Amino acid sequence: MSTSTFPLITAPALRQLLYQDDIIIIDASGGPDAKKRYEKRHIEGARFIDLETQLADTSGDPARGGRHPLPAVTHFAETLSMLGITKSHRVVIYDDKSGANAAARLWWMLRAAGHPYVQVLDGGLQAAEEHGLPINDEPVIINPSGAYTITRWTLPQALMDEVEIAANDVRQLVIDVRDAERYNGLTEPLDLIAGHIPGAVNVPYWSNLRTDGYFKPAAELKAFYLDILEDKSAHHTVVHCGSGVTACHTLLAIAAAGLDIPKLYVGSWSEWSRNDKPMVTANPKHP
Repeated sequence: MSTSTFPLITAPALRQLLYQDDIIIIDASGGPDAKKRYEKRHIEGARFIDLETQLADTSGDPARGGRHPLPAVTHFAETLSMLGITKSHRVVIYDDKSGANAAARLWWMLRAAGHPYVQVLDGGLQAAEEHGLPINDEPVIINPSGAYTITRWTLPQALMDEVEIAANDVRQLVIDVRDAERYNGLTEPLDLIAGHIPGAVNVPYWSNLRTDGYFKPAAELKAFYLDILEDKSAHHTVVHCGSGVTACHTLLAIAAAGLDIPKLYVGSWSEWSRNDKPMVTANPKHP
């Protein structure tokens, strides 16, 4: 795997590439006031992308696709054109959550759209600051590119009914990357019911990271996930979270380990818990 196709890039490596014409940097930080935070502090030249309006279509019912369903490929193609991205650009994405928020989601979407050169900044904005990359509040002028053509999402996905089958099949594996307290039904800050899909195993996304917020080395990630997957192939593995965003962090880690990318259940718990599906919860009203 070449350095330009490895899914992660270090801050020192990015610093060397910062002013090359074929590099586009995207700030995908999410959460409340993300755009305002970007306007106050971003890597020089970075362009902002919005999780809620550009990386998801949140106009529908969460029971039909979850809280962050994928946008139509045509909408995503328009977003890429608006950001000035062409298929020849090398795209580097960061957020302020060690890639655990929308940076990994955008990485997955670009990979699924067939974009050949896309990486996530290991350690995110904090790593950029630590290694002296230029950070400022200057507005970024973007020249939109020509039409970016996407015909379909090419990375594997699983629909809700497929996940139900997989969770009840010993030959398949469903991984829930949320924190243990959410998985165990002890707390649920975002969705209606706390709990998990019966049969899903809990591998919190932060298991991909060292204590300093950087991804673990590829060899360590490979050994870790081979142990979890046992003999399950990517085709027989589904990864999910609350709404299909943080799950991409684990898909990114698996790709960084040199393993095939499993299926993403985009609807995740936010969809599952809004339907009449079996659930393991700590609430006796929802056995």
